[in-house]
Amino acid sequence: MTTLLESRYRTVLRLLPAYYRREREEEMVETYLWDVDRDTQDQSRPTLGEVASIAALAVRSRLGAPGAPRRYVLLGSAVRLFALFAVLIQAAAGVVELVLELTWAVGRGGSGRHLFLSQFTDQGLLTAVVTAAQWILPLLWTVAYFALLHDRRRLARTAALCAALPTLWPLLGPLTGAMVPADPAFAASFGLLAWLPALALCASHHRDAPPARLPAGTPGLVLMTACVVTGASIVLLPALPDLAWAPASCFVVGALGWLLWQTLSDDRTTPGGALALAALGLLILAVRGAALYPWLHVPVPAVYLGGCLVQTAALALLTVTLAVVGRRDLVAAEPGLS
Repeated sequence: MTTLLESRYRTVLRLLPAYYRREREEEMVETYLWDVDRDTQDQSRPTLGEVASIAALAVRSRLGAPGAPRRYVLLGSAVRLFALFAVLIQAAAGVVELVLELTWAVGRGGSGRHLFLSQFTDQGLLTAVVTAAQWILPLLWTVAYFALLHDRRRLARTAALCAALPTLWPLLGPLTGAMVPADPAFAASFGLLAWLPALALCASHHRDAPPARLPAGTPGLVLMTACVVTGASIVLLPALPDLAWAPASCFVVGALGWLLWQTLSDDRTTPGGALALAALGLLILAVRGAALYPWLHVPVPAVYLGGCLVQTAALALLTVTLAVVGRRDLVAAEPGLS
């Protein structure tokens, strides 16, 4: 006769995908009930630790654990590549922003250096600490990128989560009475651009996942290329850049390069790239739209508005194209995702 505790365990185990339950459910239920007296099972329930462990296992088993169906392998690969590509873009943007700002301050002489330092010294201790964190912590995207590609997963997870912290300030700053830009839609979308990849990295690069690898090139060369593209998009068109411009430009060039590489190459060792790029493109498109929307109702230079609209159209077209390719890959994989 099934006890109430056994029914509760089986209910929690429904978090696991069907293929995993078919293979392991009975064994897991027996293990959980092994040292529980049958007379007390109707008054017991799974502990929070057990539920959390099963939830974590549900994530791992859906993201390409050993023995998973091909569609789960594809999904896991896509999430891992999404995290890797997003971390790469964030790393390039963080490095380029720091280099260009320092270059501008040094190039302007004493007035430029004073203006640069004043943001740390003239606005109070809290603002100074936040400003310093907003400068330093984004550099940890680079640490996360190299740690991930050298299979230092714990370091990569820690660095990515710390690097994403500055994006919380525009949302939490008003609670402390601090003056922050009043654009909650952009702050939320820009925060998602940081936190979704960081959380995807933590979830998908688990202990059973294969090591991270780039589809092509070495880690240093790929990051340098991303930095050149990001920096060039700002330097060559200085009238256009906002916080969304550089990541969007890097994505457009990178996605076009990936599509070309897929057309010319027979390498299929990193499946899920199209799905990963489509998800990242949709996320960057949301940031681009949130940054552009407030300027549609006020007079702005035509070059700025036109450039942003062209970039938005390119992002939308690329995202749709990548989604179609990703859908084709998903259908080609083993059916029966559940």
